[in-house]
Amino acid sequence: MWTDLSLVSLTLICNRLLLALNNFCYHTPMAENIMEKLVALCKRRGIIFPGSDLYGGLNGTWDLGPIGVMFANNIKSLWWQNVVTSREDVVGLDSAILHHPRVWEASGHVASFTDPLIECKVCHARFRADHADDIKKHQAEHKDKEDWTEVKQFNLMFKTFVGPIDDEQNKTYLRPETAQGIFINYANVLETMRVKIPFGIAQIGKGFRNEITTGNFLFRVREFEMMELEFFVKPGTDKEWHEYWKKYRYQWYVDLGIKKENIKVVDLPKEDLAHYSKGTAEIWYNWPFMGFGEMEGVANRGDYDLSRHAEFSKKTLDYFEQETRERFVPYVIEPSVGVGRAMLAFLIDAYAEDDPTSSSGQGKRVFLKLHPKLAPYKVAVFPLLANKEQLVEKAKEIYKTLKQSTSVAFDDRGNIGKRYLYQDEIGTPWCVTVDFDSLTDKKVTVRDRDTAKQERVAIADLPSYFHDKLR
Repeated sequence: MWTDLSLVSLTLICNRLLLALNNFCYHTPMAENIMEKLVALCKRRGIIFPGSDLYGGLNGTWDLGPIGVMFANNIKSLWWQNVVTSREDVVGLDSAILHHPRVWEASGHVASFTDPLIECKVCHARFRADHADDIKKHQAEHKDKEDWTEVKQFNLMFKTFVGPIDDEQNKTYLRPETAQGIFINYANVLETMRVKIPFGIAQIGKGFRNEITTGNFLFRVREFEMMELEFFVKPGTDKEWHEYWKKYRYQWYVDLGIKKENIKVVDLPKEDLAHYSKGTAEIWYNWPFMGFGEMEGVANRGDYDLSRHAEFSKKTLDYFEQETRERFVPYVIEPSVGVGRAMLAFLIDAYAEDDPTSSSGQGKRVFLKLHPKLAPYKVAVFPLLANKEQLVEKAKEIYKTLKQSTSVAFDDRGNIGKRYLYQDEIGTPWCVTVDFDSLTDKKVTVRDRDTAKQERVAIADLPSYFHDKLR
């Protein structure tokens, strides 16, 4: 066994052990229990379903339910606003999932986008050879029947074929990242848009990685959506821009409610960097199942990508700076995060349970303390009683008015307590209840999700009331 494992980089194993030791104090049974509760909540409330659930599931895939789609769209919209629309130096792109196969040769993915793989000869289960904990657990299951293959390098890209003939000439890959679609369109953007260095190209899109092992809900999956920015800068200014984007992206999470004690920026040591990297930082989140680990990467990729594509395509990809009359190949700063991984961090950080003796007066309840901008529904509108026509009509009138400016749910199912419970569990910040007094005093009861406190607000003031809260 140890002979086989010796083929794996000792540096990788040592770094993993050090990380596990560093995070020991965060890894508790209680934390793991939160993950079980969160997965159950997500299925129960239409946030996330197991992929292909009807047929028993497909490992490493998850489907977003009606609530989950709204949540993910909010994350993507807020990322796009932060990285593109609020700035004057970034433009957007939506490249194809399928690229010319030479793209992946130039990028290095064909040769080196691999993980170390070993296979159990007893049951043929496969594991990443640098995941010592998984291997040790599996060994314990087989006891004295332990027998492993030698370590092999496994390419993580999904192969496919373009056209009707499945042969090597027609082979390509599903993209494992969206970045290369940006690099191969760099010249097109430069020629068609009025951009000058420094500038960025941003993209949100699907990626596919044939992971040897998946797990921890949305943390490691085979199909995912990426939010990536390639920010092109002049060599010599790259360190300054790298620091800028590290702080800028960290602040985005904090502004959207991630607790500061659960997030930090970590500069990776030289031995953990890709051979072309000029420096890579990661924004780490305090995951319940492992402690602090990567949520988003912010890499200084140097001129590797554009230089490689220039070499393989035989096209010039340098930049001419009018002011200095210089030509150079730009360096690239790349903030990159998966939608699912960001979504998981926001869900974990927002998950809360009230103590039965809490001030809410609701007894024990589960709720998602999502930042209002992230919440799928911002407001839910109820009639106090579903069988009273006047109350229902007034509630629907308010619902239609608020729906013009924000995301609103209407609910008249069950009793008022169950409606509150449902909205709490999907993270709706405010509930509006129309009661009999509303018909005379023209006011409604607005309940706050986090505190369960209620206040009376004039119906005419509701649009401005929620507008102010959502700013």
